[in-house]
Amino acid sequence: MDAIVITGPTASGKSELSFKLAEIINGEIISADSAQVYRGLDIGTAKPEKFVQDKLKHHLLDIRDPSEIYTVANFRNDALRTVLEIKGRGKVPIISGGTMLYLKALREGLADLPAANPSVRERIEVEASRYGWEKIRKDLEVFDPIAAARIKANDSQRLQRAVEVYQLTGIPLSEHLRREKTACPLKLFEIAIFPKDRGKLHKKIEQRFGKMLEKGFIEEVLRLKERDDLTEDLPALKSVGYRQIWHYLNNRFDRETMVVRVLAATRQLAKRQFTWLRGSKSMKFVENPDIEIVLRMLPVEIAKGNKYF
Repeated sequence: MDAIVITGPTASGKSELSFKLAEIINGEIISADSAQVYRGLDIGTAKPEKFVQDKLKHHLLDIRDPSEIYTVANFRNDALRTVLEIKGRGKVPIISGGTMLYLKALREGLADLPAANPSVRERIEVEASRYGWEKIRKDLEVFDPIAAARIKANDSQRLQRAVEVYQLTGIPLSEHLRREKTACPLKLFEIAIFPKDRGKLHKKIEQRFGKMLEKGFIEEVLRLKERDDLTEDLPALKSVGYRQIWHYLNNRFDRETMVVRVLAATRQLAKRQFTWLRGSKSMKFVENPDIEIVLRMLPVEIAKGNKYF
């Protein structure tokens, strides 16, 4: 095997499990979290504390400014390269995170799509500013109804990409995605934490958000908001918690409503993660982040004839 994957719904304990495992098996951790890649998004992403990062080598943290876009393709390329680098040092790569789209792309590959084209994107943005994104979506329905049906009306980033791909290639994005993809060149041993007690998980979500507020989550968002180059439409600031606090700071609703909305959005995120995990055929499930159980699972793979690392 080339790497271990540790995933699970938000607040399930996957980070702590990854830390413990890395200490025991001489591992390095590759983050599979779409928000932790951004500098300055620390408290709300539950990014590992500095003392943890000093103790255990982490990768793909703080590699982009919040004003930049980090794509699924960026992650896949970075993760594949980093796994090989870690193995080259004689250590064990542990890919840890809950961005399921990242893990899907890592395992299944991505369609061969054209790179972003600044001039085409600018043209689409100008049209959107003039006529609105709903007009862009209606145009998309004409040449790619499948993509239009899948993309939410307020998801300007994905709408723009779908139109861009068609304008660059003459082929609908949905057709690109249907075509054969490049499979993962790595052999992955995938473990998912899958708590059965949803009520207990929801309680953990509430407790964790309370601690984030105590640590200064609102102040963290305020610092980001004070930057002239950041807007709420950027992918970094659409992350759960950041989006709702940004709206709270814009006086769209009061603090109590903000808390309710963050918790609701976090529970919805966990629900989507559960749904994705249920459909996975390659995952090995554990109910709790129990390091002893996970360690007992690893030799089973060796016993089946797979040489580990």
